[in-house]
Amino acid sequence: MSAPPDLRPYLRTLDAETLVDLLLAQANRDPGLRHSLELRFATQSGDVAEAHRLLDTAVSDGNVEYAAKVGAVLDTLQRLLDAGSPADLGPLARRTVDDIGEVLEQAGDPSGDLAGKLDFAVELYARACAARPPDPEQLADWLLEVEFDGPGRPTIALAEFAKALGDKGLDRIKSTVDAILAGGPTGYRRDVAERLLEELAEVRGDVDALVAILEAKPPRVDVSLKIVRVLRAAGRHSEAIAHAARALTPHRETTPPQPEDETVSLRRKEFDEEPNNLTYTALREAATEAGVWSVQRVAALARLRERAGESEDGTDELARALLAEDRPDEAWRACVRFGGSLALRVELAALREAAHPAETIPVYRSQVEHLIEQKDPQAYREAAKQLKKLRTLHKRAGTAEEFTGYLADLVSVHRRKTRLIAEVRAARIALPKPRNLPESGSLTS
Repeated sequence: MSAPPDLRPYLRTLDAETLVDLLLAQANRDPGLRHSLELRFATQSGDVAEAHRLLDTAVSDGNVEYAAKVGAVLDTLQRLLDAGSPADLGPLARRTVDDIGEVLEQAGDPSGDLAGKLDFAVELYARACAARPPDPEQLADWLLEVEFDGPGRPTIALAEFAKALGDKGLDRIKSTVDAILAGGPTGYRRDVAERLLEELAEVRGDVDALVAILEAKPPRVDVSLKIVRVLRAAGRHSEAIAHAARALTPHRETTPPQPEDETVSLRRKEFDEEPNNLTYTALREAATEAGVWSVQRVAALARLRERAGESEDGTDELARALLAEDRPDEAWRACVRFGGSLALRVELAALREAAHPAETIPVYRSQVEHLIEQKDPQAYREAAKQLKKLRTLHKRAGTAEEFTGYLADLVSVHRRKTRLIAEVRAARIALPKPRNLPESGSLTS
């Protein structure tokens, strides 16, 4: 039996409008294909209204593809946040959190991945609130409702919402928690109130209150270690050492703590004054030699993460410090969360592309645009090389058709850059035939 003919050469001769009509006609006959196209549209368009429409239809008529539609909404939210969209994404993000929570409460997690999507939705909502802070007291009320009246998921980390809450929102949470604890609750409500009280002390940097809360807990190794970390981070090293000694030898007479190594103290002071990769490395070397790096590292990384939230340079310093410790995955996550420089993101993508090709595609696309903007022949040549890499990454990620669409859009936007088009052809990348592409003789570089 002969193989069916390869239709791709014929399809490439058709104009885009004809292909659109053919695809829509088939989608109207095939609900599965139409649903797939709708998800791709919501994911690629970045249309907030379309994302809301997807949520509207996700649970109607017992939709069994709820997880897929919610995944498309989360992809849209993430891309818009990563791109720094000026749109207020908070309402969509909050609605997504609420919707997933309701489905989990009413129907469980038949797909097996809704719980993970809920945690991701909370993370995106926190980012949306940081970008466009809502009314702080209304945000506080929502957080309190989720924590005390929800089904137990999601668990909200106050630190992620601290910037959006501000003093007014945090005060509202504190007064509510105090009132609940004053009523002598038991069980779940007491556990939630005590956890929130601890997180409030952490977020506000109230070391004395936090240590008092932790010391009131039943003695456990993890609690003692947290007390030590908190005291260290606050620069109260002698107290930290004394507490560690008491925790390790609770039934022995504790001797006065040994003075901290002078070199470590000096390096810590230098790091505290100017926290960056260079001073972090110097502190690590001194603390490792003194055998105290495990404790020093927690406080030092916390300081670098704090700076990472303030600027792109801060993110780069944190990621470089993590790379120096051979922790490329942590460095990548830091850049994803805080937004590092393009040069660093490309460097990290090169380390990550083998195992996670799909995650690195947006980074290389940004690099291609950056190179094209330079309007330089050498930059065009490098952009073509990166396009070749993108084609390979899309194939490995199973999204080869997306590269074709991406390249068609790129050629349409930059069709007058003859040097760029020539470099793409020289890289042996088959060019699509975008509509209204002028003849080569009419292009300008």
